[in-house]
Amino acid sequence: MAIIIDENKKIFKLDAKDSSYLMQVSKQGYLYHVYYGAHVSDNDLDHILQLTGGASFSPSPADAPELSLDMLLLEYPGTGTGDFRVPALTVKDTRGASAVCLRYVSHKVIEGKPALPGLPAVYLNENSEAQTLEISMEDALLGLKAKLYYCVFEELNVITRWVQLENGSAENLTIDRAMSACVEFLTADYDMLGLYGSWARERTVERVALRHGTQALQSRRGSSSHQMNPFTALCARDATEDRGEVFGFNLVYSGSYLIEAEVSQMDSARLVLGINPYDFEWELEPGDVFTTPEAVLVYSSEGLGGMSRTFHKLYRKNLCRGQWRDKKRPILINNWEATYFKFNADKLVAIAHEAAKVGIEMLVMDDGWFGKRDDDHSGLGDWKVNEAKLGCTLRELVERVKAEGLRFGIWFEPEMISPDSDLYRAHPDWCLHIPGRPGTLGRNQLVLDLSKTAVQEYLVESLSAVLHSADISYVKWDFNRNMTEANNPDLPAAKSREIWHRYYLGLYKVLEEITSQFPQILFESCSGGGGRFDPGMLYYMPQTWCSDDTDAVERLKIQYGTSMVYPVNSIGAHVSAVPNHQTMRTTPFQFRGDVALMGTFGYELDITKLPEEDLDMIEDQVEKFHDYHPLIFHGDFYRLINPFEGNEAAWMFVSEDKSEALVQCFLVQNRPNAPARRVKLRGLDPEMRYKVEELGVRMHGDSLMNAGFIIPDMWVCGDYQSVCLTVKRV
Repeated sequence: MAIIIDENKKIFKLDAKDSSYLMQVSKQGYLYHVYYGAHVSDNDLDHILQLTGGASFSPSPADAPELSLDMLLLEYPGTGTGDFRVPALTVKDTRGASAVCLRYVSHKVIEGKPALPGLPAVYLNENSEAQTLEISMEDALLGLKAKLYYCVFEELNVITRWVQLENGSAENLTIDRAMSACVEFLTADYDMLGLYGSWARERTVERVALRHGTQALQSRRGSSSHQMNPFTALCARDATEDRGEVFGFNLVYSGSYLIEAEVSQMDSARLVLGINPYDFEWELEPGDVFTTPEAVLVYSSEGLGGMSRTFHKLYRKNLCRGQWRDKKRPILINNWEATYFKFNADKLVAIAHEAAKVGIEMLVMDDGWFGKRDDDHSGLGDWKVNEAKLGCTLRELVERVKAEGLRFGIWFEPEMISPDSDLYRAHPDWCLHIPGRPGTLGRNQLVLDLSKTAVQEYLVESLSAVLHSADISYVKWDFNRNMTEANNPDLPAAKSREIWHRYYLGLYKVLEEITSQFPQILFESCSGGGGRFDPGMLYYMPQTWCSDDTDAVERLKIQYGTSMVYPVNSIGAHVSAVPNHQTMRTTPFQFRGDVALMGTFGYELDITKLPEEDLDMIEDQVEKFHDYHPLIFHGDFYRLINPFEGNEAAWMFVSEDKSEALVQCFLVQNRPNAPARRVKLRGLDPEMRYKVEELGVRMHGDSLMNAGFIIPDMWVCGDYQSVCLTVKRV
């Protein structure tokens, strides 16, 4: 069983594959944390804790003089009653007092996993995949009830957590902070790993030691953001890519979030994650219920790589949904970097004509096809085809592209509105705004207020009309600015700071309706590239455009960092033209193609202008994608050489039965008289005998993993070199 309960001692033990999580209820009703880590067989581990009270500056509850909440490791700590560390919960009563302290009431075990109303979440394919522990808590003075949920996956080192708060009193309560999870650690001997960046430079890996005080990874931007990702890992100081303890945390949410760690005076560590309390409140009227987003906890004893592969398996099968979850994705060509806003139907058909010759399977029409939209100053919100610009109807264009042998995709930016648009002139109050305060623009646009029912209905109706009008197979859903003037004047003052979360409840409602209405369409999320690469969006759309930076050298780092938590088959990656439009760097066509293989694969260029040798190479790359697709999309991913640490990169994909693998190696810049580079493989069966096809080498798996081999040729061929090696069982 995944959940073991000692009813007498009120001990709860959660066993997720090779890991255990223990907590216990004190005789006064405090739910305290005992252990999280590698599997343990015993249930009672009280001997590892210090439960006694501290000095007078760490006060004790009146009914528990032997305890101090300032030192006790708590499962869901509140504020104002003696715990001075970062809280999981802050609630105000009608007098403005913000003390809250939850105590245990009851528990039950649920076979399977309850849904989170209105929110994306990890799901089960079969109820037998997981059990869920529900622990009911209460602050009797406030009348606040809380249900803490722990969903335990028996075959993966995964526990997911969320909280449901209910106002059981006769007066209103105001939530200032409601984290999805709090996790305590007996020691602070960990490094904190995060993924920081900016537009066109997303998910840079940064690892720093935990220190006394607080450290935070967060977004206040109204989206999960380019600047930080809603993910962190606490790594044992000696943990590497392949060895050591790592605890991974990811929030299934697309809005502003907070991940905060604090090292206490007693050298313990607390980590909380959830909706960012910055500028946030939620009013709970009597009987109201508030549900937090889901937090995903992953344990690994096999370093960062083991953590990543667990996230990948979970998200491939238990987060991404729909017809495209397991299907082969089409090789597409997008016209954005080929034409920007300057295109018509004839130009798009010309691209499709050339693309069909080399095996590309889909044409995607990007920004500029609707309203009055010849640049980024106007038209957003007017989701009606500009037939004068195209020279035909959308249906006629789609049929012409299909006649060339390609499927058709289309770009939208549904959450935005241009001040110069028919929609804004008709509904200026539909954008996020504060009456009387001038709005700030980003990319010359404003953000629609998706907390408004009328806006939600308009988006569903207008987008559905376009998608019903022609045979559309793919949608790129973009989001090209952060939120400012976040306010809905229609909300009463007591609810005004709910806008950040209400926006995403509205967005998720729209996404659920649109994706359910068009299950045959492949949806790809985008936010100026990777500004909203998070599990919340992956729940509705199985892939995300990884970055607007299409330079292959930069993509080595961006895609490597993204793979820390997100599966490769969710990473949108394309071959683009040179000089690259973001860095002006020129790299060989083969190098660009090999980098783009680590992802959904496609092209971002004007194929009508390519030389013959590049067109020939596209045919080879398309064939490569088809050959390697099962490994890349469904295999286990291993990072071999870290591009953040030097001039090279390498990774590999291994089939589930370990019978074959693909190894990719990259050299950015050559050096004179450089030593040969040896690479050690991972994930193979040590007793199997393999052949490295391109080298003609036959070795056992343990030899390939422990001794490795020299990567051929790259170090004598100049800058920007790549090689793909096929490893097969013999």
